[in-house]
Parts: sequence; structure tokens; C-alpha cells
Amino acid sequence: MFYRVYIAVLALAHLLALPLIALWRFKPKYRHSLGARFFAKGHALSFKPTLWFHACSFGEVKSLEPLLALFPNTPILLTTTTQTGYTLAYNTYAHNAYVQVRYLLFETLLWLWRKDLDQLQSLVVTEAELWLGVFVLGKKMGAQTLLINARISKRSYPRYHRFKAFYAYLFSKVDRIYAQSMLDLERLYALGARTGAIFPNLKLFNPPKHTNHYPKPPKTLILGASTHPGEEVLILEAFLALQSDAFLCLAPRHPERFAEVQKMLIQKGLIFDVFSEGLTWRHQVTLIDALGVLNDFYAIADIVILGGAFAPIGGHNPLEPAFFGAKLISGMHIFNQEALFSCVQNYVLVEPYQLSQALAQAQNILPSSIEYGDHRLETLAQMICKKPINS
Repeated sequence: MFYRVYIAVLALAHLLALPLIALWRFKPKYRHSLGARFFAKGHALSFKPTLWFHACSFGEVKSLEPLLALFPNTPILLTTTTQTGYTLAYNTYAHNAYVQVRYLLFETLLWLWRKDLDQLQSLVVTEAELWLGVFVLGKKMGAQTLLINARISKRSYPRYHRFKAFYAYLFSKVDRIYAQSMLDLERLYALGARTGAIFPNLKLFNPPKHTNHYPKPPKTLILGASTHPGEEVLILEAFLALQSDAFLCLAPRHPERFAEVQKMLIQKGLIFDVFSEGLTWRHQVTLIDALGVLNDFYAIADIVILGGAFAPIGGHNPLEPAFFGAKLISGMHIFNQEALFSCVQNYVLVEPYQLSQALAQAQNILPSSIEYGDHRLETLAQMICKKPINS
């Protein structure tokens, strides 16, 4: 009865929101995802999957790559929520006959897939993608349900706890949970999770690779990576305060902000290079206006200022710059990445007003590195292949 009421309320909200969703589709960021998720555009499956993996965005899709590689001949449905996640998944598996990529249908439309999921053995959901309808559908199809790389940040936990009864019901539909840390597992248990264990973060099993070997500039290279609104100005001002002959690259997190950051640099009266026009190091500042190239720049950066943490956004993956041994600086708001930062040695977290000083004293910062944990990816793959648990 609870689930029927839940779906009825969602269906009404879905119907009322359709005009607004239709307007949002004109934004480049949502042009494809909203049509697929809320209007079921292109939802039809090409074959019946045995395994269903769901990941939200770019980072989660990337983290699944080594796990999916352990199922080379298994029919797989890989769903994503965001456009960046879908683009990566599609480009990665476009020529793989066993993996089909789709946007995740909104919960009121999931029934459209039911007829094609009668051979489903396991549903595997990553991190904090707690969609009740997805787990309910998985259990209705007789599949084992797993939540992997699970996390509940300190900042979001109070919000989850206010709806503890709802999440207790949701977790009753999840057979196995693999959390990123003991603290995450304790929070999940407090919300009603049943069976859980600690498993190393999947991103540890997917060492970053760089595809282009760009030349280093003649002096120190500082990289402002995955930056959000306000962070580019903060990093630029800290860089200019150095009054040195170092070089700075700015790589905004979202492509729709490339033009915005370029406009900011012009307004500052700077002469700068734009990566898409060629990497020349003619000027001290370069705007990286492309996706998928950060690892190439991590490989040559001396200092990385990792964005997403100077405002309460939650931070971004520190493993990639640490893998290449860059000196790593980030903000204090890393609540979404606490488990990943715990795997990194030698990083510095600062408040916005401390960034200039941190850069000025960067010679005292040791190169970052990764402390690898126990690698048991095959063990997780075996758990995914186990028979479903009867609810």
C-alpha cells in the first residue's frame, strides 16, 4: 500500500511538472536527459539484460569500468542520470554488443522496462542513488539488489534522518550494501539498512590514464580543476598575488560554464590562451574548455587546486591528481569525498581566505600519493553473480 501511494503522489507531481520540464529541455545541460527520463524518449531496450548497473554521473560511471570488465559476455543494462554520465557511458560502450546504455527512467515510468527485465539476476546501484522505484522493480523481477560504493555524507545525513521511515522501507528492498567507510555504514544502519559491509572505493580500482602527453610549461604549473562558480575568481586572485612566472590552467567542472569563465578572464583584463585553440603556453593563464582532458593536465601539473570544496558543494575526486603525485590543495567542504580523501596522503585543506598563503608556501607541501587498500574486485563480482535473496 505504501508503495502504491508513493507512486500515485509521484505520478501527480510528474504530470503537473511536465510543462516546466519541457521548458528546461531547452537548456543544453538537460536537452537530452530530461526527454529520456521524463518523456521516455529512446527508452526501449535492445536486449534483455542479466545485470543492471546504475550510476549517476561521470565519476560513478568511470568507477564502474573495471567492475563491468569482469563481465565481458554478460548482457548488461547501464543506466545514468546525468548527461555527462550518459555521454561517457555511451562513448565507452558504443561498440560493446553486451552493454546497452540508457538514461534512468523516472520512477513513474519504470514499468516500461518491466517486460524486458524477466531475465534480470542482479541490480547494482552506486553511491547515493536511492531511488525506491528502482529497487522495488528489481525485487519484483526476482533479482538480487545491491548498493555499492554507498555513502551518506555528514552534511546530508540529517536530511536523510528526517525521512528515516521512508529509507527504512527502501533499504528493506536492498539485499546487500557495500559502504565506502565504517562511518558511512553506521549512518546507513541508523537509517534502517540491514546487511552491510565495508568495501574499498571502486575508484581505487580504476587508476587514471592520460591519453595525450602535453608538454610542460617552462615554469611551475598550477591547475584549478573541476571548479564551480566563484572558485575560478578565488584561484585566479591567489595566483596573481604570487607575482611569479608560474602558469595557471583553469578547468571548470561543467562545460556550460566555459563561456562564463572566459568572460570573467576578459573582464579581468587578462590576455590568456584557450585550450581548444591549441596549447601553446604563450601566456601565463590558460582556460581548459574541454571535457575528458583533466588527467592529461594532472600528469604535468605541479600544484592542483581541486574545486568543489571552497563552497559547500562536497568536493571532487582527489585520487586522480594524487595518482600523478601533484601537490594537492582543496577547500574544507569535502563531505561527499571523505572516504576518497582518506585514501590520499599529503594534501592540504584550506579556507578561501587561506588559499593565497597556501600557494605562496607551496614549497612546503609534499607531493600527494594514494594509499591503496585491499583489492578484492573479483570478490565483489562474485557477490553480484550470487542467487537473489528472497525478501
